[in-house]
Amino acid sequence: MTTSGGAAPMTAAMTGGAPGGSAEDFLLALLNTTPVVDGVPTDELAGPARGRSWLAGQGGDGTEAEWRQVRAARDVLQAVVRGDRPADDLAPFLAGAVSVPGLEGGRVSWTLQAAPDRRLAVGAVLAWDQLARRRPGRLRPCANDSCHLFLIDRTKGNTARWCSMAACGNRLKARRHYQRSRPGA
Repeated sequence: MTTSGGAAPMTAAMTGGAPGGSAEDFLLALLNTTPVVDGVPTDELAGPARGRSWLAGQGGDGTEAEWRQVRAARDVLQAVVRGDRPADDLAPFLAGAVSVPGLEGGRVSWTLQAAPDRRLAVGAVLAWDQLARRRPGRLRPCANDSCHLFLIDRTKGNTARWCSMAACGNRLKARRHYQRSRPGA
């Protein structure tokens, strides 16, 4: 996988995500740590203990410093994807990160070097950048205004609007149908 502009290729290992997961999977999981459950906004990274447990499950160290970095990066990434903040606001999360080439099995591989507590935050920003370059406009918030989740549109026509058709799509379609079919509507 490469990024445009001569940048080094990014591998899932560089993002620091859960073993076997892709950079996109990690990014989406991170963005979706603030779901609305039974009408109440929640945050899977809300407290240090809960957040550290989530990070450890994603291949992180689960330290409090890592939790602070990842939570801050998540908040800025969510705002950038929603269009509420400029992408330049992500720059501080990349400070000090270096991509180092090496040979592995006769092929060039790239390793992310960043402070351990910053590795997952840097990886999330790199995953966002790679997705924005390779498939612009495919990462977006769910079209349901009361949902706080995000989606990566993998449809051929770039037409996906809902985080889940079952959870949000059907609900909103049913609501619109009900409003249209009511007498006097």
